[in-house]
Amino acid sequence: MLEMRILIAPDKFKGSLSAGDVADCIAAGLRDVLPDATIEVVPVADGGEGTAALIGEACGGEWITCPAHDALGRAIDARYVCLPDRATAVIEMSAAAGIWRIAPDERDLLRANTSGVGEMMKDAAKRGAKEILIGLGGSATNDGGFGMARALGFRFYGAEHPPLRSSGEAGEHELERPGDLNKLTRIFSPDASGNLTALSRQVCVFPKISAAVDVRNPLLGPRGATHTFGRQKGGTPDELEILETALKRLADVVRRDLGSDFRDTPGAGAAGGLGFGLMSFCGAMVRPGFDLVAEMVGLEAAVRRADVVITGEGSLDQQTLEGKAPAGVARLARKMGKRVFAIVGCAADGGTPPELFDGILVLAIPPIAREESMARTAELLQERARELAQMM
Repeated sequence: MLEMRILIAPDKFKGSLSAGDVADCIAAGLRDVLPDATIEVVPVADGGEGTAALIGEACGGEWITCPAHDALGRAIDARYVCLPDRATAVIEMSAAAGIWRIAPDERDLLRANTSGVGEMMKDAAKRGAKEILIGLGGSATNDGGFGMARALGFRFYGAEHPPLRSSGEAGEHELERPGDLNKLTRIFSPDASGNLTALSRQVCVFPKISAAVDVRNPLLGPRGATHTFGRQKGGTPDELEILETALKRLADVVRRDLGSDFRDTPGAGAAGGLGFGLMSFCGAMVRPGFDLVAEMVGLEAAVRRADVVITGEGSLDQQTLEGKAPAGVARLARKMGKRVFAIVGCAADGGTPPELFDGILVLAIPPIAREESMARTAELLQERARELAQMM
């Protein structure tokens, strides 16, 4: 009998285990039943939290710590990965402006901003990075990249003829809060020398930027950053209306002063509109996060080597089809004619079409409730992996 070759390529189970830990648990369960199988582990991500660690481990990267500020302006130490060539940095925006840093009773979308992300980008550039990969996900912000741009030297004014200050100090009528962007009248951008230039038609001189997104939402409208994600970040209905107006004003002034308009580009609404900000102020290329990660970790070659592919994530639902990692793994496996299975925490009705997978095994099956399954994730992953091995 030919030896079975199995690839395990899951995403994280958010709130429970990292993608690497999930893969190890599944592998342990498979080996209990299939001790002679060849098992390869390639954890994946879609650009959200865990992306930097995953790429860093796959590529032998080094963690760098730099001073920055969280979404509410408090001083923090943020970490990102520098790859061995020293020319590529991998940043997660959530390392600075993540919602995990903000207690539920502290959330303030009118004030929360992405300045810490810009500070991390500047640190990477100072260390010689020629390319920066930024994972967008887990944000506490809804500022359209306003804070990030300010950290990079852009200035936003609410007066028709504000004074120019090349020193970078806040000037009269300078806007400092995302909630005030509905008063925006003029944007000044830094030129190559660091001076402020009126009505610039060029974005900031900076390394090549690739933004990894796991959603395709535009900046504005019912599917935009504010109305899709704002409430889960603590925004009240009144605040969301203020922020939607503010982001529309930001997009209008960017179009006039910077000569670009990315408001309708898929992914512009990622991370509270940071996708829009990176494209507008840094000339970033927005890419599906799964595609970027898969390329970095060599997933396609691993799928080609396998007979069977196993993926998974904490919750399998309709959003899985919007660019989440398990769907990407499954489609790649299908393209190569491989059998593919998913082990997931829970699966919502009306979620991913069954034809995408040969089988779906769920941790939270009666009498096990979802809360219990999260507490017992490692144990249940091994149990479901043993069940899958017996099926195969």
